[in-house]
Order: sequence, then C-alpha cells, then structure tokens
Amino acid sequence: MHDSMSTGRLLTAAGIAASLAGTALGAAAPARAAAAPTPAHVAHVAHAAPAHAAAVAPAHAVAGTTPGPGAITAQYAEIEDDATGSELWGQSEDTQVPMGSITKVMTALVVLQSAGLNLNQLNTVPAGIVAYDDKYGASTAGLVPGQQLTTLQLLYALLVPSGCDAAYALAQAYGPGLDGFIAKMNATAAALGLKNTHFSDFSGLPDPTEYSTYSTPSDLIQLGRIAMRLPLFASIVKTSTYHVDAVAGEHPAFTWNTTNPILGVYPGTEGIKTGSTDAAGDCLLFEAVKGDEDVIGVVLDDPSWAVVATDSETLLNYGFAYYPFGSGWHRAPAQ
Repeated sequence: MHDSMSTGRLLTAAGIAASLAGTALGAAAPARAAAAPTPAHVAHVAHAAPAHAAAVAPAHAVAGTTPGPGAITAQYAEIEDDATGSELWGQSEDTQVPMGSITKVMTALVVLQSAGLNLNQLNTVPAGIVAYDDKYGASTAGLVPGQQLTTLQLLYALLVPSGCDAAYALAQAYGPGLDGFIAKMNATAAALGLKNTHFSDFSGLPDPTEYSTYSTPSDLIQLGRIAMRLPLFASIVKTSTYHVDAVAGEHPAFTWNTTNPILGVYPGTEGIKTGSTDAAGDCLLFEAVKGDEDVIGVVLDDPSWAVVATDSETLLNYGFAYYPFGSGWHRAPAQ
C-alpha cells in the first residue's frame, strides 16, 4: 500500500511556476532573514567553517507567559508558527551547524524552479553515483548507472528514501553539472535571505568537510516553509511509501519508504525531511497541522532516531498547546 499523488497541473512547468509565484522565490524574503544577496560560492572550494564549536545557547520561550517544552535532547532546535514565522521556542537556533540530508529540501527546490521544467523528462543515472555513494556510505534509492527515470521519479527517490544517488542524478541534469547545481543552491539561499546557510554538496554529505555544508534551525525552518508552499513538494514529503512500476529498457520496479520517523505516527504530520551525518547527528525538519493550527520545527544533532522522534513530538505538542493568536502568546483552549 502506498500513498498516491494527484497528477495533472502539478506535472507541468506552468503548475510549478504558479506554485512558486506564491512563495518567497517570487517575492522578497521576510525581513527577519533579509540580507544583501552575496555571490554564490563555487562548489568544493574551501569556505569559512561554521561556528560549530560554539557553546549551546540557553533554551528560551519567546514570551514570558509560557514555559518551555520540557527536556529536549537536540543541541539545536526551534519551533515556529508556520503561517507567520513567529518563534515559539528555540535553542541555539542561529548557530551554524551541519544538517545532513535536510540539504535535499534545497536540492528539490532548485529543480522545481528550473526554467522550462518538464517532470516527465527522462534522465540517465550517471556512472559517478557509485564512487560517490561508496565514498560516504550514503543512503540510496537503489539506482544503477544507465537506468533512466523521470524527473518526478527522481524527486520521489530524493525525498522519500533520501537517495543520495537521486540527488547526484538531479544535480548532474539540472546544473547542468554538479558544480553548477551547487552554485544554484547557494544563489537560491542568498535570494531567500538564508544568510547563515551554505552548501558544498547537493546531498548534505561531508564533501569536502563535515562542516562545509551548514545552516541554522531558523534558516532551515524558513527553507522548509517555502518548500511546503509547493503542492508537489508537499505531496512527495507526505508520502510514506512510493512504488514505481518497471519500464522495459528504462528501469526496474522500485518501492521507496520514508525515512521520517514521525510520519504516520504523530497525527497531522505533513513531512518534511530527515538528515544524518557523523557531525550533524540525527536531524529532522518537520511540520504538522491540527485544525487551523500549523507548526513547523527542526531538531539537529540528536543521538538517535528514537530521540529525534521524541524531541519532535515534544516540540509539536508544545507548539499546539501554545499556538499564537494575534501578537501575543496564549494557552490554547483545552480540547
């Protein structure tokens, strides 16, 4: 059994363009993250390391009228009202740290904003995925060089099982070329005002170093909010299991399962993306909806997926309990 996706206008470039028109890709970034865009960094060139060794800042609720969410193991975390971007609670939310495969949210965003996008375009899986995946022991979607998959199928392979092989194939096709694609990722981050974010790899793998791709909880939540405004992206990351039928001469059948530990477990979860490396720890960018309330959060550098799930659910419970109304913070009515 697998979640199905509505096709139609979502499979057209016009549909994607219409979706992007309502996001920060079609307008100025919110003031809280505004910064003069800087030139995109060239991929795989040495870059200033993030402040990963900085002491973890004390956790805080935004207003004194609410307590904190309780024990949160993640070293870096934040929870926000998705609609307004108002922060409910944060811990070292402006500290630059690696985030592993949460990077793939930007990878997908760059593909989805590509000019003349055709989601039915066939892409040949490059030979380079073998050495790339083997070097880092990367998570894969089981792709093999020479197979041909559509862009839509590669997006599912990227975001559901967190396929680094799919990220490589998409970067090669839509850079064009790997370095060109990474430059687009950094240019997009600058355009969105993500001033504490830098990419040196399209999967979030430690290339060239553990800390050369980095972001902050605040930047990642803003990135996630923008991506989730795209119906196709939101549909993909809400998918628990996705099956691709075999096509003779192109590819075998695939069944991909989500890596998100709270999708289908915590009621109302909408997605969105996991991440994990030795330096990043286990990470999750997540969103959930309860009635008219929509909260989005992130936990970075947790010691295990069980703890990721616990931390995420604790923050979601807190977010729904103290959902913002107007400009103040008020206890939500008892259910």
